[in-house]
Amino acid sequence: MSLVGNWSYPTNIKFGAGRIKELPEACAALGMKNPLLVTDRGLADLPITQDTLNIMEAAGLGRGLFADVDPNPNETNLEAGVAAYNAGGHDGVIAFGGGSGLDLGKMVAFMAGQTRPIWDFEDIGDWWTRADADVIAPIIAVPTTAGTGSEVGRASVITNSETHAKKIIFHPKVLPGVVICDPELTVGMPKFITAGTGLDAFAHCVEAFSSPHYHPMSQGIALEGMRLVKEYLPRAYEDGNDLEARAQMMSAAAMGATAFQKGLGAIHAMSHPIGAHFNTHHGTTNAVCMPAVLEFNAPAIADRFDLAAAYLGIDGGFDGFRAFVQAMNDSMAIPRKLSEMGVTKDAIPELVSGALTDPSCGGNPIELTEMNVTALFEAAL
Repeated sequence: MSLVGNWSYPTNIKFGAGRIKELPEACAALGMKNPLLVTDRGLADLPITQDTLNIMEAAGLGRGLFADVDPNPNETNLEAGVAAYNAGGHDGVIAFGGGSGLDLGKMVAFMAGQTRPIWDFEDIGDWWTRADADVIAPIIAVPTTAGTGSEVGRASVITNSETHAKKIIFHPKVLPGVVICDPELTVGMPKFITAGTGLDAFAHCVEAFSSPHYHPMSQGIALEGMRLVKEYLPRAYEDGNDLEARAQMMSAAAMGATAFQKGLGAIHAMSHPIGAHFNTHHGTTNAVCMPAVLEFNAPAIADRFDLAAAYLGIDGGFDGFRAFVQAMNDSMAIPRKLSEMGVTKDAIPELVSGALTDPSCGGNPIELTEMNVTALFEAAL
């Protein structure tokens, strides 16, 4: 089976090894003549980034680069990115990297022409309609990890550096116009990033599948996404050069982000404030929180995970699935407790407050309260 495809769902996706070479055609399709490539500091000097800048330059597109991006990007990074975009007279953004580079790149394109502050566009009600849609710049997304799925998302997560709260900024036109999914770009990922990003994709699928909202399309995508992670993440972790495993994980990441239109839940509601306060890796944090949340949600989700376990080839229904999740975490050296990631007990009240105001709460199958979220953090700590 050839793992190559041109898809138009949920946006225009060019999927397959080596397809980064088609970046100039993608720029032409969106009318970009002077794009700004936005990525994070860790990626800026790596060969995959330099090779991409060479492809741009050879096509007459310049070498515009902005890489002053933190692992949990914030409004200060965004202001600097917008300033670089406007100073360089750029006409579009190539968001390149893992979740941080993709999220910030999308926001640079979104905010470059806006006059209101970023927080006015938080994903609350119809706040997105406050934006001037006509000045949102075109976006190409190029994921270099297989995790967040931000390349197919209509939102970005930006940390408020003053309040340490992670905010979801949403607009339909933030969905990239073209996505280039080239699994060769993920071959150099170290094991801990392969694990953390892969388990982020898994968490997206698990939470979408658990959400009580009605969205059968997302439900089906979440189920197959879980299967791809189960089959291929261990292979990608053991052998980073396994291109089939890398490609299937890249698909699973896009599937997870497509599926979570159905909702996220307590895993993400916990993970967002932890990441904002302790600067932990998002996907790894999700993985640490997942066993406690599965146990907490069991009364509401056990029946549907009995069915999922059968499809995934896991014996023992929901209990077997939960045991599988812990075993998969352990096999990839994921910490068993949040305390191993530096999270401290005295922070729990503030983390609970952050979790209860996080938009992910609404997709949890059991209503979250101050009491049960406190118990969840204590269990995961």
